Amino acid sequence: MRIGLIGTGRIGTFHSAVLGRLPEVTSLVIADADAARATALAARTGARAASVDELFGAGLDAVVITAATSAHAELIGRAARAGLPVFCEKPIALDLTGTLAALAEVETAGTVLQLGFQRRFDAGYAAAREAVRTDRLGRLHTVRAITSDPNPPPAAYLPLSGGLYRDCLVHDFDILRWVTGREVIEVYATGSDAGPAMFREAGDVDTATAVLTLDDGTLATATATRCNGAGYDVRMELAGERDQVAVGMDERTPLTSTEPAGPAAPLKPWSGFLERFAPAYEAELAAFVDVVAGRRANPCDGREALHALRIAEACERSRRERRPVPLAEIAEG
Repeated sequence: MRIGLIGTGRIGTFHSAVLGRLPEVTSLVIADADAARATALAARTGARAASVDELFGAGLDAVVITAATSAHAELIGRAARAGLPVFCEKPIALDLTGTLAALAEVETAGTVLQLGFQRRFDAGYAAAREAVRTDRLGRLHTVRAITSDPNPPPAAYLPLSGGLYRDCLVHDFDILRWVTGREVIEVYATGSDAGPAMFREAGDVDTATAVLTLDDGTLATATATRCNGAGYDVRMELAGERDQVAVGMDERTPLTSTEPAGPAAPLKPWSGFLERFAPAYEAELAAFVDVVAGRRANPCDGREALHALRIAEACERSRRERRPVPLAEIAEG
C-alpha cells in the first residue's frame, strides 16, 4: 500500500514512524510546506520526499494529513477529488463553514475520510464504553471529563488554534458521545484567562469548564487547562446507579492523594499526549489501513468531527454570551 503523508510536525513525525512499521505500507511519500523538513524526515525514515503536487501525482492508495490546521480542509478536498481515502488529524476546519464544505467534497466524491480522534482507540476509554453499553453501571447519571496540559503551547499557536474549546476540549466532547452513545443537547460554559498574558492577547482562555446535558438527562462536566504543572492529565469518570469507573487512573496519573494512606505522587507522570496515547495513535492508523484495504468500516468518519465541533461552538458562544446554549442553535449543515 502506497501512503502519502502531508505534514512533518510532532504528530506527523510520530505517524511516519508508525506507518513505516505497518507491514502493508510498502512505500511512504512525505510532503511539507517546509521542503527541507520533509527531506530531513524522509531521510530518517527511508521514505521519499516530495512537494504536495508531486505527492498527489505519485500513484498513492491513501493520504494521511497532519499539516497545519488551516490546510486541512483544502487538502481533504484535493484528496477527495483525486479519489483517495484520507486520514486527517482533527479538526477538519476551525469553523462550521469550512467543515461542511470539506464534508460535501468527500460525500460528492464518495471517498473515505477518517478523523484522528485517537481516544476512541485507547484501551481505557474502550473499556468504559463497554461498561456503559453492557449496563454494568446501571443508569448513568454523571460523567466528568478532564484534559490538562502540563505547559501552554507557543504564543504564536494560540491565534491559530481556534481556542481551548475547539482545540483541546473537542476531544472530550467526541469521547463523551462515543463512550455514552448519547448526544449533547445543551451546554453552559465559562473560562478563565487569569494565567499567562498571551491567552488574553489571543482572546482565548487558559482554563475552561463546560456543563453538558445529554439527551437522556445525564449530566456531564468537561474541564481543561493549559497550565497543569503536575503533568499531562486526561481522565474520565462515569458514575451510575450501580457502579462507577474511571479512565486514566494509573501509576503515572499526575495526581497526589492528601489522605494519609492514599497513593503517593507518581514517580514518572505522563509528560504529554504522544506518550500517553502512543498505543491509541498506532491503533487508529492500523485501523485506517484496514479501512483502505476494505477490511473494516470507517471507525470515525468526518460527521463525527462535525458533531464535536458543534458542541465546541456552543461552548464558545456560551462563554462569550454568559448563557446556556442549546445545540439546536448551532447549524448542522
